[in-house]
Amino acid sequence: MARIAGIDLPKRKRGVIGLTYIYGIGRSTAAKILKDNNIDENIKVQDWNDDQIGLIRESVNSIKVEGQLRSETQLNIKRLMDIGCYRGIRHRAGLPLRGQRTKNNSRTRKGRRKTVANKKKATK
Repeated sequence: MARIAGIDLPKRKRGVIGLTYIYGIGRSTAAKILKDNNIDENIKVQDWNDDQIGLIRESVNSIKVEGQLRSETQLNIKRLMDIGCYRGIRHRAGLPLRGQRTKNNSRTRKGRRKTVANKKKATK
């Protein structure tokens, strides 16, 4: 079992897919890592030998991944909130940041609907 950057990579997946299980590595970065180390993308993770795992581990260590990347992202969000810019205010309020409309959608950010009771119309 290959363990890289504190993550156990799935054995039966192709190498390029297996590397994407590491936070911060997508398909293109995984393909570039394998290409730079002259490792075929189609070889499954369980078929990598120790030398190949070592080369991949060195390449991944040169990239900001997992805990380092998560903490940097959180610090960036905290900085936006501290300076009180528009995006920071939207983060604080739990609303969408990038111009989406909020009247009908945005349930992912806002959470479940909070039903508000209607006031009865006053009769004259």
